[in-house]
Amino acid sequence: MGVLRSKCKVVALVVLFVWVAFLGLYELLKPAPNGCIMTYMYPTYIPVSTPANVSSDKYGLFLYHEGWKQIDFDDHLKKINGVPVLFIPGNGGSYKQVRSLAAESARAYQGGPLEQTFYQEAYEVPEKTGNDLLLENLENFALPNQYNYKLDWFAVDLEGEHSAMDGRILQEHTEYVVYAIHRILDQYRESREALSKEGADVSGSLPSSVILVGHSMGGFVARAAIVHPHLRKSVVETIITLSSPHQSPPIALQPSLGHYFSQVNAKWRKGYEIQTNNAGHIISGPKLSHVVIISIAGGIYDYQVRSKLASLDGIVPSTNGFTIGSSGMKNVWLSMEHQSILWCNQLVVQVSHALLSIINTETGQPYPSVAQRILVLTKMLQSGIPHSLNIQPSGAQMMFPIKDVAHTAEPLVQGQYSCPPSAHWSDDGLEKDLYIESTTVTVLAMDGKRRWLDIKKLGSNGKGHFIFVTNLAPCSGVRLHLWPEKTKKTPGGELPVSKRILEVTSKMVHIPAGPAPRQIEPGSQTEQAPPSAFLQLSPEELHGFRFLTISVAPRPSVSGRPPPAASMAVGQFFNPKEGERKLSATTLVRSSYIQEEILFMEDHPLAFNLSFSVSLGLLPVTFSLKTTGCGLKTTGEQSGDTEQSRFCKLRCFPPVALAWDSLSGLHVIPNMYTETITVDSSPAMFDSSPESEKTNVLLLVDPHCSYAMGISVSLTSAASRFCLSYSSQIIGFMIAAVLFALMQQTRAWELDSSLPSILSVMEFNLRMPLPFLQFIVLPVFLSLPYLLLTRQQLPPIINYIFVSILCYLVANGAVMILILSSLLVLYASATIHVYIRKSWLAWEDNFQIAFFHQIFRFTSIFYSMKIMQILRGSPNFVVAFTAIPLVCFVHPALGLIVLLLSHALRCHSGLCSFLTASLRSHAQRKETIDSRTNCKPLLLSKCVVNDGFDPLLPVDESYSTSPNSSKSFSDSQLEFFNYQHSILILHLLATLMFLPSLVAWLQRIGMGQTFPWLFDSFLCTGVILHGLCGSIPDVNSISLSLLGHEAGLSLVYLLAGYFTFWNALASAPYRAFYAMAAIGAISCVMKIIDRRNRERGDVHSRSRRRHSHKH
Repeated sequence: MGVLRSKCKVVALVVLFVWVAFLGLYELLKPAPNGCIMTYMYPTYIPVSTPANVSSDKYGLFLYHEGWKQIDFDDHLKKINGVPVLFIPGNGGSYKQVRSLAAESARAYQGGPLEQTFYQEAYEVPEKTGNDLLLENLENFALPNQYNYKLDWFAVDLEGEHSAMDGRILQEHTEYVVYAIHRILDQYRESREALSKEGADVSGSLPSSVILVGHSMGGFVARAAIVHPHLRKSVVETIITLSSPHQSPPIALQPSLGHYFSQVNAKWRKGYEIQTNNAGHIISGPKLSHVVIISIAGGIYDYQVRSKLASLDGIVPSTNGFTIGSSGMKNVWLSMEHQSILWCNQLVVQVSHALLSIINTETGQPYPSVAQRILVLTKMLQSGIPHSLNIQPSGAQMMFPIKDVAHTAEPLVQGQYSCPPSAHWSDDGLEKDLYIESTTVTVLAMDGKRRWLDIKKLGSNGKGHFIFVTNLAPCSGVRLHLWPEKTKKTPGGELPVSKRILEVTSKMVHIPAGPAPRQIEPGSQTEQAPPSAFLQLSPEELHGFRFLTISVAPRPSVSGRPPPAASMAVGQFFNPKEGERKLSATTLVRSSYIQEEILFMEDHPLAFNLSFSVSLGLLPVTFSLKTTGCGLKTTGEQSGDTEQSRFCKLRCFPPVALAWDSLSGLHVIPNMYTETITVDSSPAMFDSSPESEKTNVLLLVDPHCSYAMGISVSLTSAASRFCLSYSSQIIGFMIAAVLFALMQQTRAWELDSSLPSILSVMEFNLRMPLPFLQFIVLPVFLSLPYLLLTRQQLPPIINYIFVSILCYLVANGAVMILILSSLLVLYASATIHVYIRKSWLAWEDNFQIAFFHQIFRFTSIFYSMKIMQILRGSPNFVVAFTAIPLVCFVHPALGLIVLLLSHALRCHSGLCSFLTASLRSHAQRKETIDSRTNCKPLLLSKCVVNDGFDPLLPVDESYSTSPNSSKSFSDSQLEFFNYQHSILILHLLATLMFLPSLVAWLQRIGMGQTFPWLFDSFLCTGVILHGLCGSIPDVNSISLSLLGHEAGLSLVYLLAGYFTFWNALASAPYRAFYAMAAIGAISCVMKIIDRRNRERGDVHSRSRRRHSHKH
């Protein structure tokens, strides 16, 4: 029964891994929806000459020119006079990827700034600037109304190398980018000098800094160049990164790669600190205080660099940069794939205008003030929605809107949200005033009317909040005003009523609208248009005012433009608590197989706030919103759902969902009838904040209609998010599981008991309660005090523990598949080998194969040579002599592959010996029975058993560590195979972690090779020592007395497993090499000590293993 239970557990874990992997891959391989518009260009790439003394001659530098006319390269380089921008491609990228950004920058320079709108903007500066004059200047700061200086786009050619796979390549790219920055600035100086020599009139100052724009790993290379010791001071002040990992590599497998990331991030953190000496005196200010960096993440469809990796939290203070997702980016509103972010026209246009806007129109240089650059980039890239809803990203420092005091007790400032005089339309054109008696007001056409709403009357009974949704443009299509109480007398010093009217039109925030409905026939009624803006007023903002007016422009034209096909506006006084819905974790889990339904009856709140207790980044939810009624009575012929839906679309505007996540930001879903909402968060992780565990969705639905909303968790989306978010943890847990298995095997050896297989040990380690608590629950709980001490906060413990255990179980399933696959290969090869060898011995007397015997004898002469005997007698020396030079001078993966082959040969040899001994034992028992029945008693001594297996067995059958053994030879060989197989699996995982780096190295063959990083070579040498010195646990026995108990190598494996487990929780699986190298060093030292003690004849140094085999 126990064996069956164990097998069922193994099967269950394998099925779990296969199910998660299959669903995840199925979802990830599906084409992602792409709403991007293609960018078109006429590119020309002008090479920038490189001096002969530059060591890195395999890379190149190019200047981009937009235009179809043929130009003279030297003459064009001589006349460059714009603002230099350097584009750095990412992993496997090309310098030609600069074309979209450069082309749109040229068009933006020629076409001028974007058309002005009157929506509320993101308008922030740091709360503490330390300079009141600077704060006053920022309050009066305005974006330029024309661009006087263009952008000169340069790009580095990094030969398409895979910098995400190898730390050495990443370092070389950084060094060349440092050179390229200096070369660009020198090129401007050389061009100026050349023009001066020709007598040309030159004016203006030379550029003193270069703007860096990096895609993918190019963004990290840009940051690494900033802290490079050879970079000149203040030559880079602004960095824009597109889908770039900043926290860690996308998959941290290579030790040097993870170490390089940690090193650069540590320098950046220190760069924003005040420099002091040992006595605590200030030496200088922060070295990077002049650097502004903006990280733009691709969102949920960027499967290579997730928003968590692109975040700058903990690296850059909010005074010097911020992270924004493309789905919440102004005028973009799209999540996009990793490569699409380079050519998506909506994003490229916005970034181009943002870069042109930070150029001072008078000096031709980027604004020297960090606050000014942050202000411009905030207004150009961020949406006003988060500020309107009073939500901010996690980890941001306290910021306050300069002109937005909506969520304070202070009254709104007169003229703060007023329309400019150029956008005014006369109130005389309004036909008449309408007085609204209900809490909901509706506008179905541009009727030129003004609607009055009594705040005191309609905002009573707790409905003190007001929300307004429309597709009319602020100022040109609709205007909103707050009117004070009318008094009979005007006290002295008090402004008249006309002066106390407050306009709040420009407090409306823009949201992306879905496709507008088409008018089928002129004059016919169309479907309701999707909303494009909303306004929210709190009781504090309405305090002191009696009336709210909504004025709609007359229909004929709006600012010289024809009116939209359908005009819509809906406003409502509401109580936020009536629209709150909380969905617990239990509800979400149940919805994965039974859809959860929520009914919205007519006259419901316009805004519903859905709060999910589990992040939609972990459990994506599919929303299904169906219109069930809209106040229209249908006849029997028109009672169908299709006809009713058609009628309701004429009256109710399409629903809009705004999902907010503290990490990835804003996600807006227009026309949301059936949609799977996913946010790009990473909850339940080592460094997750409590805010990342929840997701809020604001649903704007027409109160005139009733809806039935279905909510269900999408299992395929959940599996894909699980694979993306926790792949690093799973890889680390796989190594930890193997180390725990080796711990149990070495412990069995130390206790003189049977050494089990790795598969049975892994199953045992998952048993309840003690093994499960020791190897899974205990290390998770031990990580909590560390988190509390280092991060001053804990992730939500329940979700953290649950997800960690689930990742560990999936990792065990993956390792078990690897074990079963390797067992299949090893047993098949050993069986074939034994069969062929036995058949060969049976054919020895056959004259037809005499020729092959001659060849065999000839080769035996070669193997009998003294040098070959030495090599055959010292296989470890051969492996070390081959693997270690490869690790140190060629590539670590090649040395690990040699080690892996030696493990495979040992496993094959041990398994062949086990199978041969088992067959021989079976044959001997059969021959004994036959001899007893066929031989005469007097001639029993002459009955010789010749089973033909003796030549298959090793010459030294007394292979043992002790002669006092009660184990059979086959049992000893099986134990030897079990342990060697575990070592094989461990080092197979280590080799697989270096394979991406090997692929990148193979790509560079013929392009100039460099030695591997000493860091990688050192760690892989330790792994090789572990494979050579730890192949048999007996010779590495350690005698330590801890708390009255004898501790051996099993304690080392246990500590290594815990260390790897904790680093897997921290998404740093590459640190498992630290543990494996430490085990190798300990094994090597103990083997040397053991050998010396044996040479001295120390009997206490002999193995305490007391069994091997018996004949």
